[in-house]
Amino acid sequence: MSVFQLLLSGDLVSRLVAVVLLLMSISSWVVILWKAWLVQRASVDVERSTAAFWQSHSVQDGQRKVAAFDREALLTPLITATQGGGSGTLANAGDASAQLTRVLRQALHAVLRKLQYGQVLLATVGATAPFVGLLGTVWGIYHALIGISEAGQITIDKISGPVGEALIMTAAGLAVAIPAVLAYNVLGRSISRIEADLEGFARDLRDLLLSRPVHTGGE
Repeated sequence: MSVFQLLLSGDLVSRLVAVVLLLMSISSWVVILWKAWLVQRASVDVERSTAAFWQSHSVQDGQRKVAAFDREALLTPLITATQGGGSGTLANAGDASAQLTRVLRQALHAVLRKLQYGQVLLATVGATAPFVGLLGTVWGIYHALIGISEAGQITIDKISGPVGEALIMTAAGLAVAIPAVLAYNVLGRSISRIEADLEGFARDLRDLLLSRPVHTGGE
């Protein structure tokens, strides 16, 4: 009996568990592929953008150069946030140090949320998929016991289907969870490195703007 036939022979609960695992697998793989592409681009962008900015003659010149490399818009929001003028609101209250800290923190949090997007889904799938598969396993064993009780004796034809279904559900839960967990850990380490680079850039940019006048010209 094939896997497809086993699923067709199951009841509503078994099919529902199989559908949930399938949706978990599809959603996690979509996130994995998209995040891997995003993180790879972001790593290159941050390195190139940072180098281009610090080789510039002014913040405005650096902002133009960063825009050419910053495809994922990670550094650009940080620079843009420091270029706003005062509006007389509480957001612009305090000294220059407090204002820069505030705007850079807000811009940095927005950028970090973009990098972290999808990580919660991977963590959720990795943590719950084995238990969803376990539900299918328990349900299959339950069907096997019902078949034995109805037959009054242990026969292969009564337990082979439910037991096979139970084993498939166990394997399916692990097959969905393992890639999600591995991707969460691998991508999480890469994201942490990018976050550290962004935080360092924001700190250096704040120190630069506080320590000397911002040049508006080219040379």
